[in-house]
Amino acid sequence: MTKSKLYDVIIAGAGPVGLFLAHELSLRQIAVLVLERTTQQDSPWKSGPLGLRGLNIQSIEAFYRRGLLGQLFNLDERQKYQPSKKPGFQFGGHFAGIIINANQFDLQRWKYRLSGPALGPGPTTMDQVEKVLTARVESLGVKILRGRSVSRISQDEAGVTVETDDDHSESFRGKWLVGCDGGRSVVRKEAGFEFVGTDAQFTGYATHVEIEGREKLKPGLNVSETGMYINVVQNGAFHLLEFDGANFDRAGDITIDHLQRVLDRAIGRTDVKITNVHLASCYTDRSMQAASYRRNRVLLAGDAAHIHSPLGGQGLNVGLGDAMNLGWKLAAIVQRDQGQGEDSGNTHDLTLLDTYESERHPIAASVLDWTRAQVTALRPDAFGRATRALTEDLIKTDDGANLFIDRIWGLSQRYKLGEESRPTHPLLGSSAPDFEFGNGSRLGSKLEEGRGLLLDFGNSSELESVVDRKYSGKVDYLAPEAKENCGLSALLIRPDGIVAWVVEEDAQHDIDALKAALGDWFTL
Repeated sequence: MTKSKLYDVIIAGAGPVGLFLAHELSLRQIAVLVLERTTQQDSPWKSGPLGLRGLNIQSIEAFYRRGLLGQLFNLDERQKYQPSKKPGFQFGGHFAGIIINANQFDLQRWKYRLSGPALGPGPTTMDQVEKVLTARVESLGVKILRGRSVSRISQDEAGVTVETDDDHSESFRGKWLVGCDGGRSVVRKEAGFEFVGTDAQFTGYATHVEIEGREKLKPGLNVSETGMYINVVQNGAFHLLEFDGANFDRAGDITIDHLQRVLDRAIGRTDVKITNVHLASCYTDRSMQAASYRRNRVLLAGDAAHIHSPLGGQGLNVGLGDAMNLGWKLAAIVQRDQGQGEDSGNTHDLTLLDTYESERHPIAASVLDWTRAQVTALRPDAFGRATRALTEDLIKTDDGANLFIDRIWGLSQRYKLGEESRPTHPLLGSSAPDFEFGNGSRLGSKLEEGRGLLLDFGNSSELESVVDRKYSGKVDYLAPEAKENCGLSALLIRPDGIVAWVVEEDAQHDIDALKAALGDWFTL
């Protein structure tokens, strides 16, 4: 077994979450090593049809604010969501198979959301996300080692040792380790994280199949006699969900005969035949979350920290949010411990790092409940039918449609910053509006380097001096003209695009509050 160099951060897992975290760290010149179990990046599970994923607005903003959105989408062709509703129907997501009409979306309900490139979700594939992120992190000097399966870890006060159990049988040393290694995370188990939640009720099957008599089945999402089936006619994907008490042995093979029996039960007849199976995997609605996201020098993100059913497609989005939130905070801790920060002598203060858990844990807990609610509405019994009927009536209304769009798209996600013992501005802890400036640029492009930003629409020399005096290199100062300022005078924006201090238009600047916010997020 060979010894490698000491890395600042080792990341287990080169999926989208691990790669995005590596990107956030490498933006700040942190030495990162990514260990990935699989040997090849390409996989039929990551491309269409089964690799298709939907990015919500939080994820779209993350790529947008790092200058990567144009590599995932043609920005000129992205759907433009305007202030008023439109006639007709457009798919805006679903809740337990109940389709939501995006044309009922009313932007005027969200005071601090502005129409622009990042407003609205977007479809992509896992392989496209990984390829974009891989190219970027490798250009920044991140080392990715494939075919390295983490088997054991041990940690002490100075760092973490990671051992791999494969043909290489190597040992790696890092100051920090982040487990982004999926729902069956070895890092989580080895580090002793408690994993708690609810047991599964159904077995789901994601398949790419050929079906004789497929035209007899309704396309799209359909509630069935036993759960639900999703018939994606245009690309051959077919999903089945059966409330069987999750009794299918997931370690066994998924045979064509087994899938046929599940299909027969779902549709209540036997005249539709599966003739060929190209790909098939199974999953359940087991919903679990790590009780904490950090144990000493080991952290968790993505599916390693939380698992749930794929209903509503929130898993990738929650994981990317974890990475965006954690990256700049962990980088600040590493830089301080390297003697680069003002507080470099206080290596035991992890207050900033622990806001990762306090901010992201409630978000994942909410998503787990969101998927549990969908499971309840899909149950093939009287309770499920009653819940579903009520939900369908709600979604038909404008208020209901916009409520569900809000949750699915991530429009109103908000972190609780600190104790918040008194009423605070509704924008604090929320995503900053994507202001369009007088020169045609937008806020998103101003965050590409991963620094904080003090945005001053009043061009106040006092605000500029507060930043220049102590936070140069960590927080940029910008005094632009905005086409629409949402009634605001100034904002302090964290590297992840979250508002940490805000002043209404024509209100006095609370300089003490600004200094306190700068100290909370940028002192290290």
